[in-house]
Amino acid sequence: MRMPDNEVDPAGNTQQFRAFVQKGERGSAQPQGTNTKLIIGVVAAIVVVVIVAAVFFLV
Repeated sequence: MRMPDNEVDPAGNTQQFRAFVQKGERGSAQPQGTNTKLIIGVVAAIVVVVIVAAVFFLV
């Protein structure tokens, strides 16, 4: 028994493929600063954890 195909292959025809590519271009138009802010946040959180751990072990 074969499972049903729920996803449509975007390369099925040229029109579907063009729509797929255009949809991908719109989705990737997010600002590049988002990843930078995430990295800065993670680094700041690690620095805080290291400082708290250093204070905890020195006391």
